[in-house]
Amino acid sequence: MKAYLQLTLAQLRLFIRNRQVLFWSLLFPVFFMGMLGAFLGNGSGISLNGAIIDEDHSSASRTLVGSLRQLSHVIELKEEYNKEQAMEELKRGDLHIIVVIPDVYEEQLGKHSTNAYLDPLFEPMPEVAKVKAYYDETNMTTSQLALAVLSQVVDGLSKQLANYSPVVTVESVAVQSLNLKYIDFLVPGILAMMIMSTNLNGVAGQIASWRERGILRRMQSTTLKASTFIAAQITARLVMNGMQAFIVVFVGSTFFGTQVNGAWWLLFLFVVLGTLTFMSLGFIIASLAKTPESAGPIAGFVSFPMLFLGGVFFPIKEMPVLLQYVVKLLPISHLTTAMRQVMNVGADFAALWPEAALLGGWIVVAFTISSFTFKWE
Repeated sequence: MKAYLQLTLAQLRLFIRNRQVLFWSLLFPVFFMGMLGAFLGNGSGISLNGAIIDEDHSSASRTLVGSLRQLSHVIELKEEYNKEQAMEELKRGDLHIIVVIPDVYEEQLGKHSTNAYLDPLFEPMPEVAKVKAYYDETNMTTSQLALAVLSQVVDGLSKQLANYSPVVTVESVAVQSLNLKYIDFLVPGILAMMIMSTNLNGVAGQIASWRERGILRRMQSTTLKASTFIAAQITARLVMNGMQAFIVVFVGSTFFGTQVNGAWWLLFLFVVLGTLTFMSLGFIIASLAKTPESAGPIAGFVSFPMLFLGGVFFPIKEMPVLLQYVVKLLPISHLTTAMRQVMNVGADFAALWPEAALLGGWIVVAFTISSFTFKWE
């Protein structure tokens, strides 16, 4: 027990004395989160910009312009008089859509007077009044959203002009309101990223360095048991990860309004599971690496794909379907999912046991492999 406590305290002193470790483990994630949060975190949706070009200048066209202007909370439409200039802004990406009301708009509407009766057998229906919408096909995500908003407004105005009375309507009832921003999505991902980096990269580099310097060989020559050495490493890194989690959550809550809607003990449980999972992977990499110089690239080869494919910065559901099956096997994806469910949704263990079980499976398999591959010399 005494050796375990001394090793744990020694490992914590190494963390504290190494300023680079403190910076990259504690301050850099906070800086990274603050930078992304300042630029992206306060927005809860996509900002849409567009232009209206009224070529008709009639009372009917002004009515349409007024209807479109009422959606300023969804899409900001400015009235433009130079079509060529507006097209250039659209091509540069400064605008998402250009609405052009043609000069025959009111004339075409007048042909659809509800007072006039047309026999469909002898008289053709008049041409429908059209409003042109120009959009950038290279930016389909925002363009399709802008087109959907425009179509909704035009459809509503068309039904109003035709004295259309709906027979069936949809009554929407919200059952859960989260009001999440990107920073709420980001903070759990930052936590998972820190746990992976601190343990997978940190353990691999440190153990490989100690082996090369002969520290592990000298430890082996004492009465120290391997289990005591590993337990001390785990405890020290759990303390370090707990500090990281507290600092990130505190900064996110203080400056960006994030919160932990679920149980703190459940969040800490996944901190523990994530620590054990990536520590075990770090031990495997340390066993494979012959020198500290080779441990870094091997750890990067493992952690870099997980950083971008594990849902840290982007939702997994936005990835290709075939890739999702592979991504969902990665431990980082289940760690980020669990932490987001705890912090953002307030999920309990009954909903998150599959994530806990998969991380537990990774721990058992990885520690089993590392126990056979680990070398003191």
